Amino acid sequence: MGGRGGAATQPGIRVGPTSEFSLFFRVKAGQAQPLRAALLALQDTPGYRPGDYGMAIQTIHEARFVLFDDDTRLAFITSFDGPWDAYMEDFFTSGPTLALFDVIFGHVEGYDGLPDVAAVRAFVLGAEQTAAAYARNYGGTVKEIRTAQRVNAAFQQVLDHPEAAEALQHPALQPLLDEAAV
Repeated sequence: MGGRGGAATQPGIRVGPTSEFSLFFRVKAGQAQPLRAALLALQDTPGYRPGDYGMAIQTIHEARFVLFDDDTRLAFITSFDGPWDAYMEDFFTSGPTLALFDVIFGHVEGYDGLPDVAAVRAFVLGAEQTAAAYARNYGGTVKEIRTAQRVNAAFQQVLDHPEAAEALQHPALQPLLDEAAV
């Protein structure tokens, strides 16, 4: 099982610095509602709430769980920066993330749970399927994007400062001002 296919040395397709990673599971009979509750609890955990950016694993661009086939199947789909092995190491050494996933995985077939991290790793790899296609609409790592957001916020403060008008007249700043006007 798994999507390693061909000569790939690791799961997932990489585009620039970012890789995709997809896991597919079968939900245990009668566990759809408890699984939904576990997913809602995850969604309400600091760092995992919409708009929170304090995830334990700082290289994740986005992640989602999808119940499908009348709640009999579960998909976990994410993209992250850096090498696949580093992401897996972060996942398996992140106590908070691993504990949250342990609760969720407890509702799917074939999961024996913690504390056997080697068994959890084998379970995760057994559920992996490499995407048939993967594209990104923007460049940059999570770190670069967050830096750009902070720089933009600081620049907006400069633009709003009453004494900035004179300094902003310098011709060297024109490309920055043109971009800010878009």
